[in-house]
Amino acid sequence: MSYTFVAPCYFGTESTAAFEVRRLNAQNVQVSDGRIRFEGDASLIASANINLRCAERVLLLLASYKAVTFDELFDGVYNIPWEDLIPADAAFPVKGSSLSSTLSSVPACQSIVKKAIVKRLMKGHKVQTLPETGSQYQIRVALRKDMAEIFLDTSGDGLHKRGYRRNANAAPLKETLAAAIADLGRIRHNTQMFDPFCGSGTLVIEAAQKALHMAPGLRRRFAAEKYAFVPEQAWRDARSEALSAIRRDIEFRAVGTDIDPAAIALAEKNARLAGVGEYCRFEVADVRNFAPPSEAVVLTNPPYGERLGDLSEAATLEKALGNQLKTHPVSGAYIITADAGFEQNFGKKANRRRKLYNGMIPCQVYMYY
Repeated sequence: MSYTFVAPCYFGTESTAAFEVRRLNAQNVQVSDGRIRFEGDASLIASANINLRCAERVLLLLASYKAVTFDELFDGVYNIPWEDLIPADAAFPVKGSSLSSTLSSVPACQSIVKKAIVKRLMKGHKVQTLPETGSQYQIRVALRKDMAEIFLDTSGDGLHKRGYRRNANAAPLKETLAAAIADLGRIRHNTQMFDPFCGSGTLVIEAAQKALHMAPGLRRRFAAEKYAFVPEQAWRDARSEALSAIRRDIEFRAVGTDIDPAAIALAEKNARLAGVGEYCRFEVADVRNFAPPSEAVVLTNPPYGERLGDLSEAATLEKALGNQLKTHPVSGAYIITADAGFEQNFGKKANRRRKLYNGMIPCQVYMYY
């Protein structure tokens, strides 16, 4: 059976996310702002969740239709063959959102969706009660400009939760965004990568996993592993294929430095948990002493805003980074920040810029070649 999926992603990462989806042999891949839509069978649920680096989650799209009344919302949900997806004992909580729509009350919409599913399941399974004591199937309803989309969430926790980062420093970079920056930086099997503001190590770890061809979802579980309509063999096959794709015999090396010893200790721990510890080195160091080799690729997220609190100190650090890279030029530098004055502080206009969002924070990746 063929299903339709939607993989939400951060604005600015769509092209990278779409490339990853196409590599999974997905069909009818369509790209729009902040999402990738594609089609495939149930086995794609497993391979997409395990392999996608930049997507935030994998949603199964069950219906899309116009709904300006509660009756229209109810009928559209009721028409979905829920009994083919959800067992009679399953729990099925509903999350909702509404934007620029007549049906603006999210709690009311969630209640209508829940009632419609209950009525359909009781009819489809020929039962009078639904105990909701079994596996959880997370339902999502999204209303945008009076168009309702009904989803089943196959991921559970967001895909940025790789399983290696138990704790983080203040205002960390999301793993999915770090993976997109590693893609922009063209990290390869022989890259020598440096991060002078490594924090808890996210950019270093994501770059290492990319170089190793290590699937980001190998160290965690997903909601759809308990879904009755997704074969267990699909998960075994996807994990086996992902494990066999890992390339250990590579020349990639990464060095992360930070002035905070606690951050360095955390980064080392995270890298070990991520399975890339032997490819990464972390050291306590000041950016004013940063002296990367000429063949290096620098990926970094200088402290700013919540991570620092003092904008004048941010400017000082950016200026120091600019001075060091002027003295020690590298093959490429990819610097993500929300600081609109970065280029002035850094002392050089970027060759290219890419606008990205870190959560709700608009950022720019400044690219120097």
